[in-house]
Amino acid sequence: VNNDGLNYVPTNRYVLFGHHFAAIAGAGPLVGPVLAAQMGYLPGTLWLLAGVVLAGAVQDFMVLFISTRRNGNSLGEMIKKEMGPVPGTIALFGCFLIMIIILAVLALIVVKALAESPWGVFTVCSTVPIALFMGIYMRYIRPGRVGEVSVIGIVLLIAAIWFGGVIAHDPFWGPALTFKDTTITFGLIG
Repeated sequence: VNNDGLNYVPTNRYVLFGHHFAAIAGAGPLVGPVLAAQMGYLPGTLWLLAGVVLAGAVQDFMVLFISTRRNGNSLGEMIKKEMGPVPGTIALFGCFLIMIIILAVLALIVVKALAESPWGVFTVCSTVPIALFMGIYMRYIRPGRVGEVSVIGIVLLIAAIWFGGVIAHDPFWGPALTFKDTTITFGLIG
């Protein structure tokens, strides 16, 4: 109905579900495992239950539902239409500030988890080429094979985790991939 080739395009429902799940889950998949690794499984599980299920998912689902009823408009566009341009601009600016704060907290969590950990650095850095390969595979090599590329991606991720352990104990690569938190911070900033 709204296919404009830019913002609204037909999408495979499984790919769309993955994007939507990742957007709703937000910090849960990042913070939950880190909490579980540092403090045990109970805090990680409580974070997933309370933070994601009871707070984030409900709010995101409501915004998705309301946005769908208004032809896929963003939160700021909906507020502009309902309340006027000034409240809409304030809402967009507020969303922007919230996103900056969330990204800063997530970056801090990632930095603390990867500091002095060559295993973690290798594994996390491996996910980018794996994701690029999966995108190329799904777009050009075997279009539409979401299940197939998902299995390949999972196998490659498990291999990256395993090789991370091997590299962490290597006399050359272990020290080469051991970074202080400040180095990782400047690396993330770019």
